Amino acid sequence: MRSEIEKEYLLKAVDASNRIFFIISPDFQILATNRYTKEKHGFNIVGKKCHQLLCEWESPGENCPAKQVLKSDRPVLSERPILREKENTLSNQKWSTCRYSYPIFSEDKIDAVAVLEFDTPSREEMEEDLRRANSLLKNLILSSVDGVIAADMTGKILIFNDAAVEISGYSAKEALDSLDIRDFYQGDTARDIMRRLRSDDYGGKGKLKSFQVDVIKKNGDIIPIRLNASIVYKGDKEVASIGFFHDLREELRIKGELEKTQIQLLQAEKMSSLGKLSAGVAHQLNNPLGGITLYTKFLLEDYDLEQSAKDDLNRILQEAERCRDTVKELLEFARQTSHLVKLHNLNEAISRTMFLLENQTLFQNISIEKKLSESLPLVHVDIQQMNHVFMNIILNAAQAMDGKGHLRLSTGLSEDGNKVIIEISDTGPGIPDHVIKHIFEPFFTTKEEGKGTGLGLSMVYSIVQDHGGVITVKSCVGEGTTFRIELPLEYQNRGGTECEE
Repeated sequence: MRSEIEKEYLLKAVDASNRIFFIISPDFQILATNRYTKEKHGFNIVGKKCHQLLCEWESPGENCPAKQVLKSDRPVLSERPILREKENTLSNQKWSTCRYSYPIFSEDKIDAVAVLEFDTPSREEMEEDLRRANSLLKNLILSSVDGVIAADMTGKILIFNDAAVEISGYSAKEALDSLDIRDFYQGDTARDIMRRLRSDDYGGKGKLKSFQVDVIKKNGDIIPIRLNASIVYKGDKEVASIGFFHDLREELRIKGELEKTQIQLLQAEKMSSLGKLSAGVAHQLNNPLGGITLYTKFLLEDYDLEQSAKDDLNRILQEAERCRDTVKELLEFARQTSHLVKLHNLNEAISRTMFLLENQTLFQNISIEKKLSESLPLVHVDIQQMNHVFMNIILNAAQAMDGKGHLRLSTGLSEDGNKVIIEISDTGPGIPDHVIKHIFEPFFTTKEEGKGTGLGLSMVYSIVQDHGGVITVKSCVGEGTTFRIELPLEYQNRGGTECEE
C-alpha cells in the first residue's frame, strides 16, 4: 500500500504536469482533472460528460477511446490530426493529438478511466522533416570544398560530390556506375588505408586523421591529398567508409615557394657575411702581393740570373698575379666600389656578350638560339655588372657542354608585366640535386683545381640581388640547365649604386 505522503506527491506531480489529464467514470462523467486541463477547458469541467466537452458528441461513439477501454479492459492509444502554427513562420504545421486512455481497477472491476493527452508531429510531418534533413545533408556534401567519397565494404561508390569530380576528373555518373574505391589509389594503398582505419593508432578505431596520400586522376596525374576518413558502423558491423579528400596541390606549391624564399634569404645573409670577410681578406693580401710582384720584377730586370732561377722567379710572378686576380674578384664580390645604374637595353647587352664569345674556339661547335623580345623595355642596371653576369653564365654553359651542344638565350616580360625575364639554357649534362643547392655559395666549384675560384656564380647572385632581382636555376641530369634572372622594371637600390636617369 502506498503511504499518504507518496500519494500526496503523486497528486502534486499530476497536477503540476503541463499535459491534459483527467479521470472519467464508467458513465463518461469527468471526475477529476489537473490544473493544466482546467486552464485549457475551463475550471468548471468536473461533473460534465467528456464526449460533450472534448469531442462535441451527444453520446460516445464507437471510436471513443474511453468506451473502447471499458469494453476491452485494456489501455487504448488513439490519435487525431490537428493544425498548429509554426513558430516564426506564417504556415501551419500538421500535428496529432495522441490520447492514452487506461483503466483504473477497483476489486477487479473498472472503477474509472484515466486519460492523458499530448501533441506530436504527424507521420506526414515527420516524413517531411526527414526529407528536408536528407536534402540539407545532401546539399552540404555536394557543396563541400573537399572531395567527399563514400563506398560500401565491397568498394562500390555510394557518394561522390562535386569536389571529388574536380579532383579525380571522373563524372559522378562514372564513379557511381562503374568505379571501385580502389581505382583511385596506387598499389595496395586502399588496403593500407583500411588497415589504419581499423587500428587505434591513427585517430581512434574507425577513424583516420590527416593522412597524406596520392590519388590517381582520370588522366593519370598523381594528386597529393590530405585524407580524413571513418568507417560507418551498423551496430558492430562495418557497412561503409567515407573519406574527405583535401587537394594539397596549392598548399604544396605555396610551401615550396616559401621554402625557396627562405633559402634565398639565408643565401643573402651568407653572401653579406662572406662579402665583409672577403673585403677584409682582400685588403690584407693586396699589400704583400704587391711587394712580392714588385721585388720579383726587380730581380728579373736588375740581375743577370741563370735561366733556372729566372724560370723560378717567373713562376713566382705568375702565381702572384694569379693571387692578385683572385683578390680582385674578392673585392668585386665584396662590392667595395660604387657603380653607376642607367637605363639599358638588355637585348643589346646579351648580343654584345655573344659577339665577344661566339668566335672563340669553345663556341665553334655550339649552336646558338637567340629569342629576344623586340618589345623588351629598358631596365635600370649597371651594365658592366650585367655584362659580367651574362658572360659568366654563358661561359659556364659552354664549358658544361664541353664545346658541343645547343645554347638558348631568351628575354621577355613576366605575366604581371613588372619584371624582365632572362633565361639562359644549355643542353649540358645537368647539375645533380646535391650540387645545385650549393651552386651560388662563395668558393663552391665543381671545376678542376686551379681552373676556378668558386666566386663566379656567387658574384652573379650578388649582382642580381643588388639590382632587386632574383636568380634561380633548374636542371635535369642528362638534359641540361636553365638559369632564370628576374629584374624589376622599377629600380630598387640595394647595393650602394648610384642611379642616373
